[in-house]
Amino acid sequence: MTNVKQIMKKPITIDNSDSILKAMTRMIDLKKSRLLTTNKSGDIVGIITEKDIGFFLLSNDSEKNLTEIPVSSTAKSLIEVNESTPIKDVAHIMTSKNIGSVGVSSSDTVGIVTKTDLVRHYIQNYVGHNRVGDVMTVTYSSMYMDDSLYNIVSKMIEDKVSRLIIKDNQDTVKGIITFRDLFRVSMTLGKDNDVLDNTDPVISVVFPRKGFLTQSGFGGTIFAKDFMTPNITTVDYNDDLVTACTEMIDNTINGVGVLINNRLSGIVSKTDVVRALSELKD
Repeated sequence: MTNVKQIMKKPITIDNSDSILKAMTRMIDLKKSRLLTTNKSGDIVGIITEKDIGFFLLSNDSEKNLTEIPVSSTAKSLIEVNESTPIKDVAHIMTSKNIGSVGVSSSDTVGIVTKTDLVRHYIQNYVGHNRVGDVMTVTYSSMYMDDSLYNIVSKMIEDKVSRLIIKDNQDTVKGIITFRDLFRVSMTLGKDNDVLDNTDPVISVVFPRKGFLTQSGFGGTIFAKDFMTPNITTVDYNDDLVTACTEMIDNTINGVGVLINNRLSGIVSKTDVVRALSELKD
């Protein structure tokens, strides 16, 4: 039986004392959704994820810039498994604990396994085992083009998703928003001490920024249409799940839309693939 040591990757780390801005920049540059955190001695002590940062940006109402806030204020404890743990057991742990990665330990932390690693494992070993429709999430979270940034992030946190489908007022799908889109906005506007509010067509208002994605930050002045990614990657309901996995890996995304009769009817994500792995019969 394949164990986690065979698919684990070398950890990508960031120091606890580094800024949130540096963590966001590194995630975007490396196209990673999480980083392991280290102390001054270089020991791995935790993990910081896109969702952790998203929640922080939504709730923080200080006047500090992103360069002034350390990673340690947002990082969480790392759940670890032994390097001999079977891959199916790791998939079950991720599913049951609703997490996207685990550390891999021997005498200390030596690696990390993420949902992406499990998706690659699925591609290599399970062609023909499942159709997309067998594992997809039939519903999907969506918002509208005129919804504010604050409401967008609130919805993502509430629904525990890393992406939202964006529609126009006729319910036509127009694009998608992910945490990386939120980061790009926050990295640009989070450097400013003031916020320009143009929501009133008659008059523009400038006010001191308090927080980031909060209503007192710039969360109420930026809208989905301003920063969404137009169009979304899709697969068909009857496609082999490996096809969806390949699209996710090739496009460095966490999920794809699912079409039934050419209509968007759901989402299949890396989380769905990990769940399918955990349920495979020995």
